[in-house]
Amino acid sequence: MSRAAKTLRVASVNVNGIRAAYRKDMATWLAGRDVDILCLQEVRAPDTIVRELLNEDDWNILHAEAAAKGRAGVLVATRKHPNANGELLKNQPVATRSTIGDDYFADAGRWVEADYTLPTGETLTVVSAYVHSGEVGTPRQDDKYRFLDRMLVRLPELAQHSDHVLIVGDLNVGHTELDIKNWKANQKRAGFLPEERAYFDKFFGDIGYEDVARKLAGEVPGPYTWWSYRGKAFDNDAGWRIDYHMATPALAAKAVEATVDRAASYDERFSDHAPLVVDYQL
Repeated sequence: MSRAAKTLRVASVNVNGIRAAYRKDMATWLAGRDVDILCLQEVRAPDTIVRELLNEDDWNILHAEAAAKGRAGVLVATRKHPNANGELLKNQPVATRSTIGDDYFADAGRWVEADYTLPTGETLTVVSAYVHSGEVGTPRQDDKYRFLDRMLVRLPELAQHSDHVLIVGDLNVGHTELDIKNWKANQKRAGFLPEERAYFDKFFGDIGYEDVARKLAGEVPGPYTWWSYRGKAFDNDAGWRIDYHMATPALAAKAVEATVDRAASYDERFSDHAPLVVDYQL
């Protein structure tokens, strides 16, 4: 897909297992998308396998593998070779971190940060995040709230650390009624609980980050990024918008286009999530 000059293209997708996604032809999507920074969630594979599939000749790969085998895993990969728009990132990052700041999540494979130096000399921090799906009344929901609590601390820290911050990934919460097709039926379900949505009020309120895809789309239903494999959810577009680009205001102002790469048909999907791709005019 063509784009304007001097844009940075950042793609984020929960691959629901990178090996399965590649068996379902994720490579064809990636080859045709001209992505500068690729962020993945739920990688669910050993680091050696990840580097074989993505090809280290093409990508600088930062992978936070989960200690629990076959679970979670997040990744930020930077294209090594210049694209048509020039060397915006010049084969970086310059610094990386794989913790959100709570030792409880140290080996959970849910948070990874990469710092880049832009041609202006400014610093850009990109985060690939995978928030717990949760389950009401269980320890899984407790872990979700603990992770979201830590995000309330880490987001302001990052805004102080860098000139621009971009947090992308599967955050497993629909913020408003526009973000879930069947929101009325899901008000007591993890992913659309009032308590969860209140965190996003803070992220996009007092903390000051902006919801890039919502800003570009306007106040319309969706566009959704996840559809259950069950029933006819995908065919009926009964989806959830739970994948985000969250940016500090100056970076959000540079976003020019956001696209959900929804597959043409159910059997052409390589994941139950669709990639969210945003171009930033730098």
